[in-house]
Amino acid sequence: MTTPHAPAPTHRELLPRGPDQGWRESHAGHWLRLAQQRFDARVLACMAQHPDLPLALAHLAARGPLGAAHVQITRHLALAGMRLSTLAHKAGISKQAMGALVQQCQAWGMLEIEADAHDARARNIRFSATGLAWLKAYQDAVRQAQDELRAAVGDAVCTVLLLGLEAYCSQ
Repeated sequence: MTTPHAPAPTHRELLPRGPDQGWRESHAGHWLRLAQQRFDARVLACMAQHPDLPLALAHLAARGPLGAAHVQITRHLALAGMRLSTLAHKAGISKQAMGALVQQCQAWGMLEIEADAHDARARNIRFSATGLAWLKAYQDAVRQAQDELRAAVGDAVCTVLLLGLEAYCSQ
């Protein structure tokens, strides 16, 4: 705490002291983030090679325009469809950000937007036939990536890891 007579601490004085600053890159959150990035990248790579995925979507998955952000729709959109606000809430992103993702996916033929049966002002977002092919490819790619994870760390470690993460996330 500064007093009126003491100078304010400099930026350098506010920096953490000590030689070991490695803790910033060796905690659970850091490893979880890296694991998710690696897993998502592997899923997209598998999808790019999926034989049933339309060629245009395979190219988008392989070359980057269709990425981990778009996968939020894949993870959270109910098969029966849902409103944009509900989808954004489930994905944990803003309605505006989800709206931009939905527009891109609609332009790529993955989604259809129709009037909501219960509210004329609202729109219902659902997978198109192409989007359902995307969803199937995603399911197969997730299964493959998880099998690769299991092979890399061993069956017992993978099982404990998945159970532990499930328990942690359900609290």
